[in-house]
Amino acid sequence: MINLTLSEISSIVSGQLIGKECEITHVTTDTRAITQGSLFIALIGERFDAHDFAQQALDNGAVAMIVQRPVDVEVAQILVTDTKLALGALGAEVHRRCDSKTIAITGSCGKTTVKEMVAAILGQQANVLYTDGNFNNDIGVPLTLLRNQPSDDYSVIELGANHIGEIAYTTQLTRPDIALVNNVAEAHLEGFGSLDGVKQAKGEIYQGLSSDGIAIVNLDSQGEGYWQPVLADKQVTTISATHCEADFYASDITLSSEATSSFTLHTPLGTSHVELSLLGSHNVVNAIAASAIAYHCGIELSQIQTGLQSLSKVKRRVEVEKLTQQITLIDDSYNASVPAMKAAVDLLSSFTDERWLILGNMAELGHESLALHSEVGQHAAPFAFEHVLTFGDDARVISEICGGQHFADHDSMFAYIVKTLEQLNQTPHTMLVKGALSAGMYTIAKALKENYS
Repeated sequence: MINLTLSEISSIVSGQLIGKECEITHVTTDTRAITQGSLFIALIGERFDAHDFAQQALDNGAVAMIVQRPVDVEVAQILVTDTKLALGALGAEVHRRCDSKTIAITGSCGKTTVKEMVAAILGQQANVLYTDGNFNNDIGVPLTLLRNQPSDDYSVIELGANHIGEIAYTTQLTRPDIALVNNVAEAHLEGFGSLDGVKQAKGEIYQGLSSDGIAIVNLDSQGEGYWQPVLADKQVTTISATHCEADFYASDITLSSEATSSFTLHTPLGTSHVELSLLGSHNVVNAIAASAIAYHCGIELSQIQTGLQSLSKVKRRVEVEKLTQQITLIDDSYNASVPAMKAAVDLLSSFTDERWLILGNMAELGHESLALHSEVGQHAAPFAFEHVLTFGDDARVISEICGGQHFADHDSMFAYIVKTLEQLNQTPHTMLVKGALSAGMYTIAKALKENYS
């Protein structure tokens, strides 16, 4: 972050400064992350009010606070109407002053992988700020922007959302030069209402582009009429997994015995053979999207190829670990949507071991949830996996369709896994664990790692 005085910050957030002037070197909303010289922003959520932790923030080293009401601690305070909006305004201004070329990425799935790919490509020759973990919502995005430094050549910002208007807000803060909707699918339907709502919400990212901004559009997953008006005055670049009419596409896609993909990448710069170390053919289109972004950053094709091939893993997203000589774990437990679930099924089908499909509920699918879980089950059934285990009310239909086992809790599921492995201890196993974060399937992955590695 660039250093700012309290007076400057007060002006940026349209607040009232109460107390002595000082310089701020760090901003946080988490009392656990406070360092000496920190400004603490007291956010208010549905289940918490950070004003209650003002004394703790002071004790941990905060020298000032942004608050919606004065707090009874001896510290400088900036009084604002809404602390969350103040956080956004401050992040946006720090980002504006640093003047880095900015890429914004959204999509129903794959956006984190694309972000990591772009950062790997650009990071070969430049300083890159990029979203850490899942800091992609209306709080995480401004916190990411606050990390900007004048030395950053690029900012690669992931934008997530669970309701209409959220991406419009974070795009306004980010002000991208290049924007991508990686795809649209049935995800967060409770907040978006329908697939059309998803298209509308994801397309908000293009609204933040200037008239000469670059919009990257996936021909395999478009917003149709929702995007056309806003794209009319933008520079549009198209991508596709296979359609040769796109500006960037792939051909000769092959999957190795280890389930990694290789393909020929077609670009305006020519073609290049790419071998990904990430598992699953679904990562091909992610690589194509990252290539299109890098191209518009002036990166040569050879560097695009090298950057893509250098990325080996994204935490808890198709993370492969050999636990024992007989057990391979594919930990994809971070999140889940219908296309991501189907991609996981396809990935597991490429293995020849005793195959375990271990799934938790997909979340926020509203009244379509049961039908969409059934769709995943119907996709998986033809592969006749040796073991299909599910957890979560609507995920039950997957095990019913596939002739698997459903469990009421993680403990009973893990106990079943242990017992079955003991009976088949000489057999090689590949176990894929996936589900929405709220399904807690990472507890199964963690237990497997602790028990067998």
